[in-house]
Amino acid sequence: PEVAEELGVHSGTLHSWVSRWRRNGSASSDRPAPAASSGRLRDTERAELEQLRREMSEKNKRIRELEMERDVFKRCMALWVK
Repeated sequence: PEVAEELGVHSGTLHSWVSRWRRNGSASSDRPAPAASSGRLRDTERAELEQLRREMSEKNKRIRELEMERDVFKRCMALWVK
């Protein structure tokens, strides 16, 4: 339940994802199961991983910016209400 809450999904949804992953080797039924575990990524997988990491970094930066804006607005509202 804690993980589902942290991810913002219903615990049943998370359970379904985990079950599907264990059954198919993938959380998404339309994606092929991972290649035999050689412990190495294919070039395309490595490129995709790098791209996803860049995107995640950009999104995290944007989240921090929005959180700062939200905090400023909260402070302004607190001062305005007084």
